[in-house]
Amino acid sequence: MPPAEAALLEYARKLTLAPATIVAQDVETLRAHGFAEAAISHAVQVIALFNYYNRIADGLGIRTADDG
Repeated sequence: MPPAEAALLEYARKLTLAPATIVAQDVETLRAHGFAEAAISHAVQVIALFNYYNRIADGLGIRTADDG
């Protein structure tokens, strides 16, 4: 996996599992891997939106075929 992709996935993991622990250095890491401000903003919005959808589904007890 390319390092930039790994950095973005790690950021997504952290934002999903421990959002209160995100610090400026996390965003700087993405910049250092070549992500522009717009790309970082879009990534945060997509990550947050999917987390929101998942919380709604979990809160309503909605299950999918993949849930087993």
